[in-house]
Amino acid sequence: MARRKRKNTVLEKLLIEDFAAEGKSLGRWQGKVVFVERTVPGDVVDVFLYKNKKDWAEGYPLVFHEYSKKRVEPFCSHFGDCGGCQWQQVPYEEQLRFKQQQVQDALQRIGKLPLPEFLPILGATDNRFYRNKLEYTFGTNRYVPEKEFDKEKTITISERGAAGFHAKGLFDKIVDIKTCYLQAEPTNEIRETIRTYAEANKLTYYDVRHHSGLLRNVQLRICTTGEVMANVIVGEADEAKISGLLQYLQSQIPAITTLLYTINTKKNDSLHGLEPVVYSGKGYVIEKLENFQYKIGPKSFFQTNTKQGEKLYQVTRDFAELTGNETVYDLYCGTGSIGIFLSGRAKKIIGVELIEEAIADAKENAALNNITDAAFFAGDVIDICNDEFFATHGRPDVIVTDPPRMGMHPKLVQKILDIAAPIVVYVSCNPATQGRDLNLLSEKYEVTKVQPVDMFPHTHHTENVVQLRLKI
Repeated sequence: MARRKRKNTVLEKLLIEDFAAEGKSLGRWQGKVVFVERTVPGDVVDVFLYKNKKDWAEGYPLVFHEYSKKRVEPFCSHFGDCGGCQWQQVPYEEQLRFKQQQVQDALQRIGKLPLPEFLPILGATDNRFYRNKLEYTFGTNRYVPEKEFDKEKTITISERGAAGFHAKGLFDKIVDIKTCYLQAEPTNEIRETIRTYAEANKLTYYDVRHHSGLLRNVQLRICTTGEVMANVIVGEADEAKISGLLQYLQSQIPAITTLLYTINTKKNDSLHGLEPVVYSGKGYVIEKLENFQYKIGPKSFFQTNTKQGEKLYQVTRDFAELTGNETVYDLYCGTGSIGIFLSGRAKKIIGVELIEEAIADAKENAALNNITDAAFFAGDVIDICNDEFFATHGRPDVIVTDPPRMGMHPKLVQKILDIAAPIVVYVSCNPATQGRDLNLLSEKYEVTKVQPVDMFPHTHHTENVVQLRLKI
């Protein structure tokens, strides 16, 4: 039987009515919700549908008939090609308004439980140059933006190399970045210095399809303390080429306080199982939140936005309502950043985390800050927090949980219900899974405070902190 040809549908003059999830906006057509990228409420557009279901559709704009009065001019020339930002065309105040609404909708729709009045979202003072960590990719296959595309032009090999970010939705194409506004200098200077040396010395870029080539990535940490870490990731163990590049990079950019390289011959970009090598410096950087210092290595996890991370932790500490007499359990503690931040107002901090390397970092960070009333344990909370553990370390007066985007495992939710600490502070990077978990916790807890925090301006991501109290 012959397959039916898929019909390409174009909706003409669709009015974009509101913001939607994942950086899209929405309009309505014949009773169907249509999600459209790169649009703002108030735009009138012709939309090409690339997904067309019974009750909803997704598309992208072909023609703008009217531009919304809410629009602003994107400040980055790569906006729309690079996937790093979704909302540069939206005024920051509007972004915050929608993020606040997004958190409320998720908790009400998915949580389905009584909620207090939400505190106003804490916006970023700096909505450019806010990231302390960034990774650039070097690749053979340059993404050609729509505005440059010419069917008559043949792209030569020399034009195909690129240094920047993966194009949105394309694993093998790299947007060639000239200036990135996500991280402060010397971020662009470092990338361009590597590019200059590579072109002058004919260093090859990595070909992700054939898994060959020298230059793969460079990971940068630029801290508010002024310390700068660069980790150059290469796909070949050619010591002479690596040494020449690093020597040049260090001589041209003395602001780099720690320079490392990592040889990665795997087919993926993960540094798991790989050991970065220190070329110069101490091998790590120091970042500060308030007066607390944190040692960050090339594989350490740390809040990506230092200034907003400080606000996030201040909210967490306020919601914990510490008096100096409490034992705080910090679940998913990572490198101990939240527990250490709370330690000055708590009697004792107990951190639990699955990843052993993170626990080693947490212990180092506690020692760095001269914190003696903190203990960190590697393993699963479900296994560790038993009666014997409580007899040794005490039961928690406050539990802080900061899970990944997927939220908490149902067994951990049950464990928290069993422990029944008077206060739980739930820090989330995904209000949808947070709403699901709050619904499960409502068996014993009520939500008493909610505070959204914008960690990533110009993106659709929102952090949210919730205080829960044990029902009387």
